[in-house]
Amino acid sequence: MNHFPWLTVIVLLPLSAGLLIPFLRVKGNRIIRWYALGVCLLEFLLIIYIFCYQYRFSNNSIQLREDYSWIDFMDFHWRLGVDGFSLGLILLTGFVTTLAVLAAWPVTRNPQLFHFLILAMYSGQIGLFASQDILLFSLMWELELLPIYLLLIVWGGKHRLYAATKFVLYTAGGSIFILTGALLMAFHESGVPTSDFQLLLNRNYSSEFEIIIYSSFLIAYAVKLPILPFHTWLPDTHGEAHYSTCMPLAGILLKMGGYGLIRINMELLPHAHYLFAPWLVGLGAVQIVYGAFSSISQRNLKRRIAYSSISHMGFVLGGIGSLTNIGLNGAISQMISHGLIGASLFFLSGISYDRTRTLSLDRMGGLATPMPKISVLFTGFLMASMALPGMSGFIAELMILLGIVDNLNYSIAFRMIVITIQAIGIISTPIYSLSISRQMFHGYKSLKVSISYLMDAGPREIFVSTCLFLPVIGIGIYPNFVLFIWNNETAHLLSQNFSRNF
Repeated sequence: MNHFPWLTVIVLLPLSAGLLIPFLRVKGNRIIRWYALGVCLLEFLLIIYIFCYQYRFSNNSIQLREDYSWIDFMDFHWRLGVDGFSLGLILLTGFVTTLAVLAAWPVTRNPQLFHFLILAMYSGQIGLFASQDILLFSLMWELELLPIYLLLIVWGGKHRLYAATKFVLYTAGGSIFILTGALLMAFHESGVPTSDFQLLLNRNYSSEFEIIIYSSFLIAYAVKLPILPFHTWLPDTHGEAHYSTCMPLAGILLKMGGYGLIRINMELLPHAHYLFAPWLVGLGAVQIVYGAFSSISQRNLKRRIAYSSISHMGFVLGGIGSLTNIGLNGAISQMISHGLIGASLFFLSGISYDRTRTLSLDRMGGLATPMPKISVLFTGFLMASMALPGMSGFIAELMILLGIVDNLNYSIAFRMIVITIQAIGIISTPIYSLSISRQMFHGYKSLKVSISYLMDAGPREIFVSTCLFLPVIGIGIYPNFVLFIWNNETAHLLSQNFSRNF
């Protein structure tokens, strides 16, 4: 048990600091945005300090554990702890959220509420990744709902009401299944109920019960990840949300589903996961192709990027279903990689919209001349999205493919079919990625705006893009830059639960 509540501090700091914003009685958004940025920087630096000086990477058990009684009759405790699975995503959350606040510099409408919602979302995401209690996990899952809804309904585009309503219906519906599964697991055995991950880990469930609970959780994750056919909220939400909202939405929120699939379904329900694994691999392969082909058909820039996210999340499903060390490492790497690349593409699409006032690819063209810096940055991240060698996406997707091939429990025919389908999706990725670059920055000028009014990227925008691009290159060139964080945990999980056929 940890003596100082480090994790409680980093979970509650953003929300607590956000609650002080109404007391900052200032006009305009200058003080508010600097205050929010300072809070995010302090939180991120505190996260780095804790994991550099309080966390031992050689230990594959849960560390920095905290346990405080909350609701006794349900054994509902404030239980927190971290391991390699959660550590990488917590660092990603701090990094992307800090840059999202810096990206939101131009927001002038009700900045107090805007930055409070960003900070509240920050706390919820850190809390979910640090939860060691299944009921606390479901609570943090719910905490994300209201901030995103308000960010969408207040600062969204023309069709924000439709997108926000659809988002709430999908995510609230999925949350019912995760709460149901959590309660069934907590009250499964007679006697004192428990929601502690470590106690649930040692429980034995019947195969039928595991399948029911696994299915319930999988539906909830299918909305957030998202998995076909529960994905349709994502293009609408991304298409209408402000780009500073899209950054944590694409960079972090989608990863909550993948994390839950590993933390709960894979770790606590291994028998059911073994049965579902080949279905996850197959569904992931289909999703890669579906997302790629759907992206090609989109004429709206943000919707095209949103469908590309759906395609890339298919690789995460494949890696988790591979039941191999290299495949699971690849799935987590893909979550980190897409968190950086997805956030970057939505940021660059947003600042391009600020200048052109359009997201229609058919109305763009020739923007490389007035906006050469944005052109270079955008093209660079499109190359990363294509999983170009030397960038983070390449090593993640390669590991996932190798992981599927490496699982000898799958038949040769199954592996060949899956790899072929995934290859079709990979080949399709350059089509929608390169066409974005071609339609936006090259060819004939279609915009009605005079080319002299199109300003190039400023220092703040270049700084945000560069900060996101450096780890993409760093991970691509030297994957062990991040793999060492969770490699011990993946090996331990697979050796404990999947070393034999069930």
